[in-house]
Amino acid sequence: AERLELSAREFQLLRYFLSHRGVSLSREQLLADVWGYHPGTTTRTVDVHVRRLKQKLPLLDDAIISIKSLGYKLRESDVPA
Repeated sequence: AERLELSAREFQLLRYFLSHRGVSLSREQLLADVWGYHPGTTTRTVDVHVRRLKQKLPLLDDAIISIKSLGYKLRESDVPA
């Protein structure tokens, strides 16, 4: 088995997606719940971290869906629990 290195934040984001499988998550919600940012904070950090997760875990490339002008969603059936 190949060892995969995730940053603490990447791991927290992945765990959050897995615990909210099938739910549309806004960038603001992800920033608040994963990063602890206050509502109204705007940053591209969510997009950067999602891109890194997809690069490190190619299985997530099709499993994490980008929702235009909102955020992201993890498909319910693509990633094993």
